Amino acid sequence: MRTTTTRSRTRLRLAGALAAVLVGAGIATGPTAQAEGKPQTLADLAQKHGRYYGSATDNPELVDEPYKAILGSEFDQITPGNGMKWYATEPQQGVFDWSKGDEIVNLARANHQKVRGHTLVWHSQLPDWLTGRDWTATELRAVLKKHIQAEVRHYKGKIYAWDVVNEAFNEDGTYRETIFYKTLGPGYIADALRWAHQADPKAKLYLNDYNVETIGPKSDAYYKLAKELKAQGVPLHGFGLQAHLALQYGYPTTLEDNLRRFSRLGLDTALTEVDVRMYLPADETKLATQAEWYRDLTDACLAVRRCVGITLWDYTDKYSWIPAFFEGEGAALPWDEQLAPKPAYFAIREALK
Repeated sequence: MRTTTTRSRTRLRLAGALAAVLVGAGIATGPTAQAEGKPQTLADLAQKHGRYYGSATDNPELVDEPYKAILGSEFDQITPGNGMKWYATEPQQGVFDWSKGDEIVNLARANHQKVRGHTLVWHSQLPDWLTGRDWTATELRAVLKKHIQAEVRHYKGKIYAWDVVNEAFNEDGTYRETIFYKTLGPGYIADALRWAHQADPKAKLYLNDYNVETIGPKSDAYYKLAKELKAQGVPLHGFGLQAHLALQYGYPTTLEDNLRRFSRLGLDTALTEVDVRMYLPADETKLATQAEWYRDLTDACLAVRRCVGITLWDYTDKYSWIPAFFEGEGAALPWDEQLAPKPAYFAIREALK
């Protein structure tokens, strides 16, 4: 990890302070407002590198117009945080509800943004009808296939890429003992990819997980699985590294090498759920380190040709999931709770230039 010089720390600090003042005054912020007027967005800057720069969002916050304005202008890709998960899309067996996913897809289309679908198969946020009984392998296989194909068909042509299977491995690289693994065995992953591909042959299909940024047992398990799936001709197109980072655990210094080895398998990679949390309260030093990490993450993606883009797990601390799940932690995103850009925002811009 590169160290930030005193001068660049000062620059980031001043940039953050300036942005807060400008936002408070109701003036649009940007690198330096360009002479022609409109400053370039993160999406504009990323597109020059052939990448996208995106944000997750969730349905309840779409009533917040100032939030929505930044979401619609600064980013060229959207991921629905919860609206396409199983509990939301098939609340009763065979009864589908696309309303939340549709709202986000329609918003993205209105703003000319691409959508990553999240997520078809995951052990969490499953409806009670699925988890509340025992299934035979034949029964669960049919249920899984129907769910995947119904959802992918519904969004056919509207979804650029799907997180098909999310969080399939434990930290030590063993398979997570999910309802799908226990009932169907490890072959459920290949089946899920095949069924999704049948439903929309043009969508890019990903495996996605957290704590896989560094080279280690968990990312090694994905590397081995991806190699096997590719050798079997299973339609796998990408690997998503969530990149939920925390200052107290150190920066993932082998990230670039890790991205590169998946590229060599013929896979795209993406940083899919990025945030960098810290113990609260935030202070100048922590925010400077956070900014450095955001810049380094961006640099790593830009250095690897097949790293196709970066998605923040929502862009503002106002709607971050972190405080509810990690007691005493937060301030994880490049915009603060007042929607003012933090030093991290300017560090990302610096990397994208």
